[in-house]
Amino acid sequence: MKRLHALFICLTASTLFGCSTAPKTAPEPSARVIHSPIRPTLQTLTPQQRELAQLQALAPTADPGVLALALEARSCAVLNGDVPDSSRLAVIDYSRPSTEKRLWVFDLDNNTLLFNEYVAHGQGSGMNYATSFGNTENSHKTSIGLFLTAETYQGGNGYSMRMDGLDRGFNDNARQRAIVMHGADYVNPNMIAKQGRIGRSYGCPALERAVAAKVINILKDKQLVFSYANDNTWLHSSRYFGCNGQTVAQIMASARDNKQRYGGGAVAVAAP
Repeated sequence: MKRLHALFICLTASTLFGCSTAPKTAPEPSARVIHSPIRPTLQTLTPQQRELAQLQALAPTADPGVLALALEARSCAVLNGDVPDSSRLAVIDYSRPSTEKRLWVFDLDNNTLLFNEYVAHGQGSGMNYATSFGNTENSHKTSIGLFLTAETYQGGNGYSMRMDGLDRGFNDNARQRAIVMHGADYVNPNMIAKQGRIGRSYGCPALERAVAAKVINILKDKQLVFSYANDNTWLHSSRYFGCNGQTVAQIMASARDNKQRYGGGAVAVAAP
């Protein structure tokens, strides 16, 4: 009778909760449920979101809002017919101190980060941080905005690359001011411990000597350089923002929010 009673309890329990007299075994690894944040796949994103996600994955230390603005400026310039659909894009974030590597160079066609380097700002723009920007000769200030790279030459600073500023009123005097990319001995991280910053230029985005020629050769001849700063006048008046229907604030907030939501810009790739 006791055996029948036990069998009845087991059968009743199995109906509600499951019951077995066999020893418990660990579930197969494939059956485990892993609780993790839901992340979008590359296939579920729009082309613009996919391109930004790829840049974020390549440069996780970069501000996703700045990367998003760089892609927006490039897209608007191409749509306006101002630049060719170039594959190389350099992004400089002048909201960061000179003690950080604040230049990123991307190969968009091959989804590759080519360089992440130190870059100088102008003497007239500030000390460790660049806080003032200009477009006039002899100001020794850094110019911000979108640049189209041009020819190279040998000058007083060695191998250099000319750039044409495309943002009217903000960098369109770059050629007249001789704002060029070149190498410089004062762009040296060893100086940081001694003076709290790297050296400063006369307004040029100067690089370390060891990498300058390599970066210039990658960027020369009609590629793009996007120089960012938190400058309200430029952010609200540049003709290279807003052509896709979003404001600067919306573009940056969306990019930063997605990074927080999905973690570091990582994007899952759906299985085939």
